[in-house]
Amino acid sequence: MLDPYGIELSESFRSRKFRRSGFLSQLSPDELKDFDAIKYVSTCPADRILFLEQQRSRGIHLVCEGQVKLSFSSSEGKTLVLRIAKPGEVLGLLSTLSGNPYEVTAAALRPCQVAFVSSTDFQKILRKHPALFQHVANQLGLQYRTACEQLCTVGLGVSIVERVAKFLLNWSVDRGASRNGIQFTLPLSHEEIAEHIGTTRESVSRAMGEFRSQGLVEGTRTALLIPNRLALREIRARPASPQKRGPRLVRLTPLRPPTPGIRHSLSKQAAGRRKSA
Repeated sequence: MLDPYGIELSESFRSRKFRRSGFLSQLSPDELKDFDAIKYVSTCPADRILFLEQQRSRGIHLVCEGQVKLSFSSSEGKTLVLRIAKPGEVLGLLSTLSGNPYEVTAAALRPCQVAFVSSTDFQKILRKHPALFQHVANQLGLQYRTACEQLCTVGLGVSIVERVAKFLLNWSVDRGASRNGIQFTLPLSHEEIAEHIGTTRESVSRAMGEFRSQGLVEGTRTALLIPNRLALREIRARPASPQKRGPRLVRLTPLRPPTPGIRHSLSKQAAGRRKSA
């Protein structure tokens, strides 16, 4: 049975659909049974806000279907996407454990299905099943590594062309296209890609145009093909062409005529030399 957004409805965490990857795939049958008793599953349309940056933490969200965009926003309205969460990921985990506000804003990138567990219930299930702490630590470690990679990409001076290339390669691998010539779906606009790599929509469009002209990327706007992953991985920004230097111009400083006092002194010295001669 499908919901209005075309997502297959499934209420049980013990179903194969929920256990195929991520956090839930690591749980024992007893742990899954207890999670089933405390979770609330819902579907939401694209752009629906799950929680806001600096909002008080209410609990964790598990992505069951679709993708969720995690982002920061500045006071000037500039947005930087930290990552795009996939099915199996747990959102708001650190905030729920620490009691601090959410660090990012979570919004549905496309229609998705999400399970919510309140902070109180999550703390109870952790006390009942201490083995869950290892799975929680694994999730936090993966999220920390992803955040470090994103900050390195955006903050260490990597060129826009290299950022776009890396984004396409990572996205294609996440969607199962690990070999050359495998088509994958990219349901993101150039504006959304720009928010992810910390640049502008115009810069992303120029980079994509350059990739297409060189045959590094093929296909339509949403269904892309990378014929040669190695070539795209090794792409670098073109160095600026050196400017030709013209003849060096030397600025000549005009000579000033001597002042009257200096001229009179020089005349007296010259007259004295003539008399002695």
